[in-house]
Amino acid sequence: MKIAFKHLSKKILSDVSINDLSKKLFQLGHEHEVEDDVFNMEFTPNRGDCLSLNGLLRDLKLFYEIKNDNKIYDKTIDSFNINFTNNAIKDCSKISFLKVEIEKIPTSYLGNLKEYCDDLAVNKNNFFTDISNFISYETGQPTHCYDSSKIFGNNITLDYNSETSIFHTLLKKKIKLNPGNLVFFNNQKIINLAGIVGSQETACSTSTKSVIIECASFHPESILGKSIRYDIKSDAAHKFERGVDPLCHEHVLKRFLAVIEEHVPIKNAQIYEKSYQDFQFKKIKYEPDEYCKVIGINLDENHIKKYLNELGFSINDNYIIAPSYRSDINSRNDIAEEIARAVGFDNIQQRELNLPKRKNHPTKTSENRIKNILIKNGFNEVINFPFNETSPHGSIKIDNPLDSTRNFLRISLKDGLIKNLLFNERRQKDSVKLFEVSDIYYIDNNKIKNKKRIIGIIASGRVGKNYLDFSKKITNQYISSLFKDDFEIEFSNISRENLNSKLKNHISYSEFEIVENTDKYTHKSEDTDSHEQVQMNCHKYKPVSDYPSSIRDLSISIKDPKNYKPLENTILNFEHELLKELYIFDFYNNKKNNEIKIGFRFIFQSMDSTITDNQVNEVMKVIINQVMTFKNVSIPGLVK
Repeated sequence: MKIAFKHLSKKILSDVSINDLSKKLFQLGHEHEVEDDVFNMEFTPNRGDCLSLNGLLRDLKLFYEIKNDNKIYDKTIDSFNINFTNNAIKDCSKISFLKVEIEKIPTSYLGNLKEYCDDLAVNKNNFFTDISNFISYETGQPTHCYDSSKIFGNNITLDYNSETSIFHTLLKKKIKLNPGNLVFFNNQKIINLAGIVGSQETACSTSTKSVIIECASFHPESILGKSIRYDIKSDAAHKFERGVDPLCHEHVLKRFLAVIEEHVPIKNAQIYEKSYQDFQFKKIKYEPDEYCKVIGINLDENHIKKYLNELGFSINDNYIIAPSYRSDINSRNDIAEEIARAVGFDNIQQRELNLPKRKNHPTKTSENRIKNILIKNGFNEVINFPFNETSPHGSIKIDNPLDSTRNFLRISLKDGLIKNLLFNERRQKDSVKLFEVSDIYYIDNNKIKNKKRIIGIIASGRVGKNYLDFSKKITNQYISSLFKDDFEIEFSNISRENLNSKLKNHISYSEFEIVENTDKYTHKSEDTDSHEQVQMNCHKYKPVSDYPSSIRDLSISIKDPKNYKPLENTILNFEHELLKELYIFDFYNNKKNNEIKIGFRFIFQSMDSTITDNQVNEVMKVIINQVMTFKNVSIPGLVK
């Protein structure tokens, strides 16, 4: 979701830079990228309450004073005599309809509506639809506008379609609706795939002056997966799937009227509201000491109350009352997470975790032994999407896939690992060593068989980034030799003929089932502790740059061997924001001349732009100047 920095900052009662605001959003756990003063947000599925301008501002109240100056329609609204029937109460607990008639269509947009369209380069449709999109952006509540002249007798029914139907969407796309979808009917015709998209027949146009605006609260399960199944891009579905505030209808519709009134006089406004069940606010026992234990810090209780109040929570009779828009709050741990976000995870001091030592080490499984060997030899584990677009023999078809183009469970890891390898090669990685472990499921004689545990291994390029392996190329024999003391694993070649690749490096691949009995492959070692356990260090995720890298090699001659180690440490410990990788690719000790020659490779890359030769040269000057501070050290070919 895209949110303009300008729209956030104008609601903050203090000067704030885009970088400062970005840091606060990351602290709150809201991943994003900044593109031309616009935050391209990535929210976790449980935070549907943040899928709006107001939703982000609610979270930012932890750090800033927020002003609420949005105009709300304050005139009396008459009752709307609509003949509405809800035959899907369990999937629609509350619904409102607002009928509005205006005297004329505005020739241009003003205020917040204009800024929304201009700042986010939004394509305009018609007056009412554009306001509907803006209201969804601002409040997080989708609404749908019907041209009231196209609704027969103000008669609308919400129900499930009982037969296969052809539905023409307002996006001018024809889809075949399967039975069981939640839909709105008018005069026995489907006029809306509920929560996703309306019909072309009842859509508003640039000349529409009278509309019926639908504002509903749908159960997420009734909407989930429908937009993907029917290949419809729907912002409304994205929000309904994650849950919307069931108590926001009155505010949303009065805000809708206020935006209309900013542009043209309202000739008539009527409203219909119906709730089918009472909303139950979630209550979690107030336990400040327990929250501190979960987070691992000591925090003053006044700070805890302050954080929770600023996030919209209230405390009553020793219980925390979650606001209606926070459907994700269910337990003590959820409250602890809210407090941790307020404090900032980076501000929580790290502590060493002391676990009791086990007296007896369990026998390692074949899977762990194989993974340890691979990781020890520089392989990286990947996790790929378990669905694909092809349907090889034995694959299982998914009825309700997350992606309509990938509706088959994979029965091999090969295609995903090939894509991983090519992705890395296109980013100038000259040594790619990857593996994946996954369960797969398949059909045999029309029956789903038990899962198999499969491992796939793929490698290409240099054996390693050190002077011993730099000039060696990965072969089937090389990888097989890694397992020679434990397993006999055969590797085959993958041809590059049909791959989108210009490289000629050999690709080695192996895929096999992991079993605990050793008949599958010969297990030569009986000593279960013959392989040391690989130390798993904790690494923070680092994004991969899409910009090209730049390589520099530096060859150094050392006439005094005692300077070798200090110089090596100086270079290998050098840090710069553009220096992404550094290693020794060549080493020669000429004992006859008492001279050491060592070659370093420096790989530079930026996350923001293509780096220039001047930028790299400036960093190399710093490195060279440090090298030349050592006595009896020279750089062959260096022009002073």
